Amino acid sequence: MSAFEEIRNDRLKKLELLKEKGVNPFPASVKKSLDIAEILRDFEKLLEKNKSLNVVGRIMAVRAHGGSIFFDLSDGTGKIQAYIKKDETGEESFSLFNDTADIGDFVGVSGVPFITKKNEKSIKVSSWKMLAKSLRQLPEKWHGLSDVEERFRKRYLDLLMNEDVRRRFALRSKIISEIRKFLDKEGFLEVETPVLQTLAGGALAKPFKTHHNALNMDLYLRIAPELYLKRLLVGGFGKVYEIARNFRNEGIDATHNPEFTMLESYEAYRDAEYLMGFTENLLKTVVVNSVGDEKIKFGDKEIDFGGEYSRVKYFDLFKSYALIASPETASKEDYALKAKQLGVEVKDFEEKEKIMDNIYKKICRPKLIQPTFITDYPAGASPLAKRKEGNRELIDRFQLVAGGYELINAFSELNDPIDQKERFKEQDKAKEKGDEEVSPSDEEYLEAMEYGMPPAAGFGLGIDRLAMLLTDTHNIKEVILFPTMKFKEKGGELDK
Repeated sequence: MSAFEEIRNDRLKKLELLKEKGVNPFPASVKKSLDIAEILRDFEKLLEKNKSLNVVGRIMAVRAHGGSIFFDLSDGTGKIQAYIKKDETGEESFSLFNDTADIGDFVGVSGVPFITKKNEKSIKVSSWKMLAKSLRQLPEKWHGLSDVEERFRKRYLDLLMNEDVRRRFALRSKIISEIRKFLDKEGFLEVETPVLQTLAGGALAKPFKTHHNALNMDLYLRIAPELYLKRLLVGGFGKVYEIARNFRNEGIDATHNPEFTMLESYEAYRDAEYLMGFTENLLKTVVVNSVGDEKIKFGDKEIDFGGEYSRVKYFDLFKSYALIASPETASKEDYALKAKQLGVEVKDFEEKEKIMDNIYKKICRPKLIQPTFITDYPAGASPLAKRKEGNRELIDRFQLVAGGYELINAFSELNDPIDQKERFKEQDKAKEKGDEEVSPSDEEYLEAMEYGMPPAAGFGLGIDRLAMLLTDTHNIKEVILFPTMKFKEKGGELDK
């Protein structure tokens, strides 16, 4: 029998002992006076009142001293020491605690606050109650889960044993809250659009496919909410946003997870130039209100979100970092050759803009550490963006990059249904050649556009990547509570 099995069997025996004593180890009723954080905050006042409190939490440490036991209780808001003594609870209650309570158990205690000789805020227990018996031993206190993969698979244990991880996800929630506050204050309406879609559009990505039995039709998990949000502009809403879960059937790496969170926002009667100022203000506000400073540490770099964000043209990046002398006039073959020289994969069906984008992502973008707006993209880079006035070879689009990560993609929205239809046709050709990231033409969206869509600008912000930057983490799995993981075969101690 393994050590794991021995421990679990011992705890099962304790569970049975509780039942034999007439104790329900998983009761429905719970009495609680205050959160532990509140008790610690108002401890001096509570000490003066000398009034019994009902305190609940998980046992995180136990120190026995003959006829008395010290143990630490944690409820998620804080940790406090409890002191149980035979003379205070009676021998039977004390013995039951001593015989059945383990680290990991949830208990409720009643008792008055007091301060130990070592000046530690504590609760003197007069009675206790088992709230939930733990059948498995928690990871070792000081090291937590040493296996990184196991941390992601068993995030509940990772959170339980690692305060830094709990703080990281609390900060992620704070980031989302601050984004909502900013947009709500600016008069935007938060909306919800379908996750199950008949066509997965609004971005270039391979979708997940499913089947609806009752309707006998295939559906796709959305890759982006864009085309539905812009239908709302047609419908008369002037400012809308959605914090959306998106799904893309693509590879997994340090910055990509198949399920991820994005903010998408659209405003009528605005353009990309306006959005550069708007998104800069958004980021500055969110960063300061979330982390308390305009400057953050990211690895060995310092990123300043508080200064003026620089601007650089897309083609100039290829001159500076990919060493392409004339990127504006270079052919598809020129880019393909340069890509191979730089170790960037090129597929037969890929158009020039796709090859360029792959070079940019691998070679150019990692060099952009401080917040930087990238402008003046070629027309083929996005089928949903307006062409620039005065130069139809370019689109009115920008990206905001920081720490080498794309944070924001934005453009003046194409609202010409004729032009949009022609661009969809070009996408259809790419799909016929084998590009699985291209969706077929969305005829329903085109129909909506023909009723009239106002001039508008929209942007998407990658919340996971922003969370990575603001928490100084370099793997997207560290900021997603339950990241997508490869199925693990049952077997071994942790899976029993």
